[in-house]
Amino acid sequence: MSTPAATAVILVAAGRGTRMGEGLPKQWRPLAGRPVLAHTIDAFRAAGLERIVLAVHPEDRPRAAALGVPMVDGGATRAQSVRAALEWLAQDPPETVLIHDGARPLVPTAVIDAVREALQQHEAAAPALPVTDALWHGRDGKVSGVQSRDGLFRAQTPQGFRFAPILAAHRALAGDAADDVEVARAAGLDVWITPGSEDNLKLTYPIDFERAERLLLERMTIKSQTKGSTMDIRTGNGFDVHAFTEGDHVWLCGVQVPHNRALLGHSDADVGMHALTDAIYGALAEGDIGRHFPPSDPQWKGAASHIFLRHAAELARRRGFAITNCDVTLICERPKVGPHAEAMRAALAGIMGVDIGRISVKATTSERLGFTGREEGIAAIATATLVQE
Repeated sequence: MSTPAATAVILVAAGRGTRMGEGLPKQWRPLAGRPVLAHTIDAFRAAGLERIVLAVHPEDRPRAAALGVPMVDGGATRAQSVRAALEWLAQDPPETVLIHDGARPLVPTAVIDAVREALQQHEAAAPALPVTDALWHGRDGKVSGVQSRDGLFRAQTPQGFRFAPILAAHRALAGDAADDVEVARAAGLDVWITPGSEDNLKLTYPIDFERAERLLLERMTIKSQTKGSTMDIRTGNGFDVHAFTEGDHVWLCGVQVPHNRALLGHSDADVGMHALTDAIYGALAEGDIGRHFPPSDPQWKGAASHIFLRHAAELARRRGFAITNCDVTLICERPKVGPHAEAMRAALAGIMGVDIGRISVKATTSERLGFTGREEGIAAIATATLVQE
C-alpha cells in the first residue's frame, strides 16, 4: 500500500441536495450533533489519510472553513468540481487520489484500504456491492419488464486512481459524468472492483439520516463495550504569557488583531493558541509545546501557531480521543477581544476540526494589576476536555 502522504483525498461537497427537501444542503446538516462532512473527514483520518481537499459551493466557504482542511470552489457539475480539486492537487501531485462523496460519512476503513491496495496493481479501483434484488422495468405504475441482475453492481465511493491518468481523463472530458469511474472508462482506463459495504450509504433522503444515526450509535456502543464500562475522560490546562514588542498587530487564537504593539515570541506568539495547545497535550499527558517543537530548533522560529494546535488535535484523534470542549481566557487590558471572539472561535474550530459549539473564547482584565494591568504583555489560560471514543 502506498504511504498515506502519497495519497490525497477529494471530498465532493458542492451539491445542493435538492432531494433532501428544504433547509441546508445535506453535507452541512447535523448528524449526531456535527455536520455530515465532519464525520466524512473523520472516516478518512481514521484510515490514516490527512491530505484532504474539499470541493465546495462558494456560498459554503464560511462553513467549510470551520473544518480545518483546504478547499476549492466546486463547479456547476460533479465533474467540474472534481476537476477543480484535481487541478489544485496538481501543484504538488500525489501518487494516487481517492474521490469520495461528501455525503457518505460512514465509509468503513476496510473499504478505503481495499481501494488503496488495489491501486498498487491497477490504475483505477472503486468499491461496489453486487445487486441481489430482482430488477424490473416500470411504466404507468406497472411492471413492464424484468432485467437480469447478473453482472450488475451498486457503485460506491471512494473511487481511487493513480493521479496522472485521472487528471488527464478529466481534462479530456466533454460534458458531465455520473461518477469518476465513467470519466476513467471514457479515457480507456480499466477500473478494478473492490468490496463495498452496506454501511457506506449515501445520504440522499431524510430517512437516510435516521439510518445513519442508528449506525453511529451502534458503533459507539460497540466501542464502549469493547473498552469496558469505564469512560476515559481527560482534562488538561495550559497557561502562556508573551510580552509586547514593537509592531502593529497581535495574533490571538488564530486571528490577526490590529494593535499598536506586537507580541514577542519564538513563533508567532499567539498566546491563546499556545495555552490551548498545552491544555490538549496536558490532557494526553504529552508534555507541552516545547517537548514537541523545541524552541532550540531553528525551523520553528516564526512558525504559525496553528501548526502546533493542529498537531495536538491530531495526536488526540490518533489516541482515540474526541475534543469535546475547549475554553480559552485571554487576560489583557488591550486590545479588546470581544469584537473578534466569534472569529477566534471559528479559527480554532477549523484548525482542530471540531464543531464551533465546543469552543469558548473570552477575555478579562487584571484590574490594572500586574504586568497585564501595566500593558506589558498578554496572558492566557485554557482548559481542554477529551473523551475517548
